[in-house]
Amino acid sequence: MKLSHLFSTISLLTVSTLLVSTPALADKEFVGRIDARPAGNLGIWTISGQQVEVTEKTDIEPEQGPLVVGACVEVEHDKGVASEIETIKPEKCGKN
Repeated sequence: MKLSHLFSTISLLTVSTLLVSTPALADKEFVGRIDARPAGNLGIWTISGQQVEVTEKTDIEPEQGPLVVGACVEVEHDKGVASEIETIKPEKCGKN
């Protein structure tokens, strides 16, 4: 295998791994369960292992129940700053 081909393959694998391992930063929207959140709404929330910042501009929508640890939510964000967090049906997050 040529050295340049090897470096191209390694570069492609590295970029692919980064995109897969950081879904909150790679996508503008994701679904998951709330792992942790501050006592109030403002601050850093952890949702399915991804941290997002909730600010006074974030739209909080408890459509399918309260935004508590374990709740299934859909998050819309820009570079990790949430523009909207809303509860959705638990089955959309899979089991548990």
